[in-house]
Amino acid sequence: MCGIAGWIDWEQDLRAKEEIIEKMTETLYWRGPDKQGIWVSERALLGHRRLIVIDRDGGAQPMVFEHPDGKIVLTYNGEIYNFQELRKELEGLGHHFATRSDTEVVLRSYLEWGAEMAKRLNGIFAFAVWDERVQELLLVRDHLGVKPLFYLKKGESILFASEMKAILAHPDVKAKVGIEGLTELMLGMIRTPGHGIYEGIREVLPGHLIRFRRNGSWEHTYWQLESHPHLDNLPTTVTKLRELLYDIVKRQLVADQPVVSLLSGGLDSSGLAAIAAQEYRNQGKEPLRTFSVDFENSEQDFKANEFHLSLDTPWVRRVSEHAKTEHQIVVLNDRQLLDNLEINYRAHDLPAMGNMGTSLYLLFKEMKKSATVSLSGESADEVFGGYAWFHKKEIWEANTFPWMVFLQNDKQNHLLSPELTEKLNPYEYVEERYQEAIARVPRLHGEDETNARMREIFYLHLKYFLTMLLERKDRMSMATGLEVRVPFCDHRLVEYVWNIPWEMKCVDEIEKGILRRAFAEVLPQDVLYRRKNPYPATYSPVYSRALRKRLLSIIDDKTSPLVPLIDRSKLKEIVQGMTTNPITYPNITMLERFILLDAWLREYNVQICL
Repeated sequence: MCGIAGWIDWEQDLRAKEEIIEKMTETLYWRGPDKQGIWVSERALLGHRRLIVIDRDGGAQPMVFEHPDGKIVLTYNGEIYNFQELRKELEGLGHHFATRSDTEVVLRSYLEWGAEMAKRLNGIFAFAVWDERVQELLLVRDHLGVKPLFYLKKGESILFASEMKAILAHPDVKAKVGIEGLTELMLGMIRTPGHGIYEGIREVLPGHLIRFRRNGSWEHTYWQLESHPHLDNLPTTVTKLRELLYDIVKRQLVADQPVVSLLSGGLDSSGLAAIAAQEYRNQGKEPLRTFSVDFENSEQDFKANEFHLSLDTPWVRRVSEHAKTEHQIVVLNDRQLLDNLEINYRAHDLPAMGNMGTSLYLLFKEMKKSATVSLSGESADEVFGGYAWFHKKEIWEANTFPWMVFLQNDKQNHLLSPELTEKLNPYEYVEERYQEAIARVPRLHGEDETNARMREIFYLHLKYFLTMLLERKDRMSMATGLEVRVPFCDHRLVEYVWNIPWEMKCVDEIEKGILRRAFAEVLPQDVLYRRKNPYPATYSPVYSRALRKRLLSIIDDKTSPLVPLIDRSKLKEIVQGMTTNPITYPNITMLERFILLDAWLREYNVQICL
């Protein structure tokens, strides 16, 4: 996987600005620690940081095609899983390849089909094409938004990059956050698609492409969910799902570098790891390596609750033995979590998830020592309906984002200063975003009330909730130079599952029942029917006490940029009261969030514009 950056300007000569694109690109070092490339012309500066996965010698970027009417230049981040089929098709159309890389397949696909080529790609990707022939910049992002792509329009120029830090590295861009951006930050569990939080910065939407020319820009949706009657019966549906999953995993195991897999002992990662391990045996390869995370003293500190039902490690060992993988448990301690908490905002360029993000980063950092590519079970819950709130009628009847009700996220809003609350109007904002999302749901004429409502719930998760999880996975993995692939985000699978009726998805009266049946051939019964357990979090009292101490220090610091945003006395009272209350996941999350918000405001020198 890689990092891309660029600056297009239709007025000034950029050839003397090479130092700026170098600085922008260098901020993306960990996305591509293997190599840096810069391409300079009068109107365009393109940068690339490379993580070598396929064709070490032939995939250098930016990649240039010399056309008689002008150069066509590509800077690309991602993996195209059907690049071999596309290469054969292009060769049949007269194209000759100089490399084995999927990068050249993307470039030549553009030469053959123009922007329409996006419809032909299967993979995770975000890329830019500068076409000197027509002086046009094309930005394209993958179907589900696995790979990030941000841009900023400034006068007659366009800045773009894989991460916002590269755009913020431009000398003419300041880290400003207005009312809308601050509202989303303070809400914490809503991230409107396309919004970059910082003023002026936008995100290319998943499944979209944007063409920029001197006289304007044009945005196009090349892929979107479509609602149709599901005509397959239950056995046929299970068979098609199983075939799709096998095909997806097989494609995503292709790499010139070692491929490993995350394994939590839950249904999603276990099923993928079992298929991958089987495929490795079929190919005569060494056993698949798998990885999981745990916390020091977890057996002592853990108490089952509605968020985490059981510890993962016993189940991890069960699956590893069954699938015959070579497994490594990465055990983290409190000091590691505390010392690396800041990675959350440095990787995201925004305050983000706390120890769940930190532990993921530390897990990936350990994995990077022996691998470059990993599979992950991310997004199965959004695609198949695995979260608890999918199955609580009173929650999905609440006419808002279901996870915000279940996680009781509104408690944090009561801790904002009265002046800020009045300006932000968080409840009205959530209502507006919710109504906007519901209005975009592709309806199915004649669908019964339950399935129509569940279609809305799935849409909310695929467009909003999944965005936050994919961001976490991408930023934390790329902060270590590890590429993480997400088979459940294959758009063919998402398209098919989208139209499976709710009662079939929940066959056998259990969440993701249809997926459990699809994995029945590769998993033992007890693992197959283990209940949903989210990514692990620490419940260490040592960690919790350290967070409380740190936040109380921030609250008492009148120079803190956090102070004007909060109700100091109310927040202090709650934090002090935590010393006598049991440690809970929501409390730890709240402590982390305010600590990270303060640190981010300081380090990024953020200007709040209200």
